[in-house]
Amino acid sequence: MKKAIDYILSVVYLAYFSIILIFFHGLQWICFNVFGQKAHQWSVNWLNFFIVKGWLLTGSSTKAVKKYPLPTDRPILFIANHSSMFDIPGIIWYWRQHTPLFVSKKELAKGIPSISYNLRKSKAALIDRKDGKKAVVEIAKLGKYVHDNNFSAAIFPEGTRSKTGKLREFQVGGVAVLLKRCPNALVVPLAIKGTGIFNPTGVFPLTSFTPMIYTSLKPIEPDGLTPEAILEDAKRQIENCLANL
Repeated sequence: MKKAIDYILSVVYLAYFSIILIFFHGLQWICFNVFGQKAHQWSVNWLNFFIVKGWLLTGSSTKAVKKYPLPTDRPILFIANHSSMFDIPGIIWYWRQHTPLFVSKKELAKGIPSISYNLRKSKAALIDRKDGKKAVVEIAKLGKYVHDNNFSAAIFPEGTRSKTGKLREFQVGGVAVLLKRCPNALVVPLAIKGTGIFNPTGVFPLTSFTPMIYTSLKPIEPDGLTPEAILEDAKRQIENCLANL
C-alpha cells in the first residue's frame, strides 16, 4: 500500500516539478537578459523555494536548523554531505542570503530546464571529472568570483552521492583550491539528512512522508589550518550531527 502511495504522489510532484522548471526557465531568461545578474539570482531563489515547498505534495517535510549565526560581510564555504540531487534546492533556499554557488559536474549544464540555465549563468564551477587540470581551473574561477563578490560557494567533497547514508571519504582538492582563491571565507559544515531516503534512485518513485533536515554546524575559521584539518573537522561535525538526528 505504501509503495502505491509513493507512486501516486510521485506522479503528482513530478508533474508540478516539470511545470515549475519550465516556468522558471523562461523567468530566469527574462531576469538575466533584461534586468541582469541580481534579478537572475532572485528568480533562482524563488525557483528553489517552490521546489522545496512542493515536497509537501508527497507528504514530506523539510526544515533548516541554523545552530550558529553566520556573517553576511564575508564569503562562506559550505561543506556538505551528498546523498541526493535534492540536497541543492534546500541549500539555495535556506541560505539564500549568502548566495551559495556550486561545484557541479558539467553534464548538468545541458538539457534540464531551469537547472542547466542556472548553472551556466550563475558562475558555478562546471567540472569534467575526467579532466583534473581543467576542473582545478574552473573551481579556482569560482573561488575568485566568490571572493570578489562576497558570495558563497558550496561543495560536496564526497564527489558522488552516498547511497547508504554513510559518508564517503572527503576529497581535499576542491576545498583547497577554493580556500586558496578565497582565503577569507568562513567554512561552514552542513549536515543533510533524509534527502537520500526521499530520492533513493533517479527521480521516480520518491519516498512519501519523508522528513528532511538541513543543519548548519559550528563554523571553522580557516586561518592557520590546513585544508586537510578543515575537512577532518567538517566531516566529524557532520557525522556527529547525522548520528544524533
